[in-house]
Amino acid sequence: MDKLLYETYLKILHSELIPAMGCTEPIAIAMTSAKAKEYMDEDITSVSVCVSANIIKNVKSVMVPNTGGLRGIESAAAAGIVAGNPNKELEVLADITPQQQAQISQFIKNTPISVSEAEGSRVLDIGITIKGKTKTVFARTAQHHTGLCLIQVNGTTVYEKPIEENAGDIDHSVLTIADIIDFADTANIDDVKELLDRQINYNTAIAQEGLTGKYGAAIGRTLLMSYGNTVHNRAKAWAAAGSDARMNGCELPVVINSGSGNQGMTASLPVIVYAKELGVSQDLLYRALLVSNLTTIHLKTGIGCLSAYCGAISAGCGAGAGVMYLHGGKLNEIAHTLVNALAINSGVVCDGAKASCAAKIASAVESGLLGMQMYMHGKEFYKGDGIVAGGVEATIKNVGRLAQSGMAETDKEIIRIMLKK
Repeated sequence: MDKLLYETYLKILHSELIPAMGCTEPIAIAMTSAKAKEYMDEDITSVSVCVSANIIKNVKSVMVPNTGGLRGIESAAAAGIVAGNPNKELEVLADITPQQQAQISQFIKNTPISVSEAEGSRVLDIGITIKGKTKTVFARTAQHHTGLCLIQVNGTTVYEKPIEENAGDIDHSVLTIADIIDFADTANIDDVKELLDRQINYNTAIAQEGLTGKYGAAIGRTLLMSYGNTVHNRAKAWAAAGSDARMNGCELPVVINSGSGNQGMTASLPVIVYAKELGVSQDLLYRALLVSNLTTIHLKTGIGCLSAYCGAISAGCGAGAGVMYLHGGKLNEIAHTLVNALAINSGVVCDGAKASCAAKIASAVESGLLGMQMYMHGKEFYKGDGIVAGGVEATIKNVGRLAQSGMAETDKEIIRIMLKK
């Protein structure tokens, strides 16, 4: 593989597979708030939160970790201001103490916090304004979850960075399925071992916690109780269980993919489950995870970080590609797996982060695995079958077009429904 392209693929992985505690949208609000608080040295009299509609959608119903069960935008902002560690980015709320939890609740009661919808076209846009007696601090995060781009104190800019279109401002358009497989085949595992070990350890731990049945609608546990312990069902159950826990207040971190913990778990856990069942080497597991993670990122690049298109579908397709790689599949087999999977479930809507995400994840993994099994049994969808085009890259482009353009009005209507407008 070309050395420059190889280094770009490594940079993409290291910028996208990062740890986060809690759903990334409220955490991004908390991170932005914590960054603003760094510049406030007097008592806060009010807080204003101005966020894009997609942020409102994804924060409205999800629990903010380490807050004692609080939900929503106001809680995320308050947690970041009162107890956030601005240096830990998406693990900003990891170190909150019980005493600080009480302080967060008290802050919400005593401090006016207003929420408004941001103008402009960016689907991920967060502006936090905190006011004291003599000082006003404004912080903004845009385009991706760690994309802090502006801090102003009394109108004077003290920090500014150009808005990055991708995490780390790395060109994701170089991704192709053929090159992803080439990278997975030839990668020096020492370059990715630490990264992938962290993903395996973090995401397995939260899935095991989710399988206790204490969280949300217990989709993962329900799958195991209802449909047995086959590897096929376990792959869906473990991915769903991770989401059960994460959407409903679990304080364990995950390694995300494309800005989403649900996508990070969906892309990785089915591959981990199948690797154990098949008894493959650790080296092969690492390489299959490279396929699943990079395929998910490739699919999400055309869709965008937040949209009406459920991101778990992309990750389920990535998981199917990774599992096919474990079975010895290469470009032809993986390309057909992806086309089949994309034809099955593309168009599932995202109506915010919440307990039902776990069920959508189960469906996403099912479509990825069904797409694989179809091709293993000599069956496939063909060019002209709906959005299926001539080849995997053309089909991926069609999905991006569907998500970004075709579902734009769907996204607006979902938000209107959720906000009861």
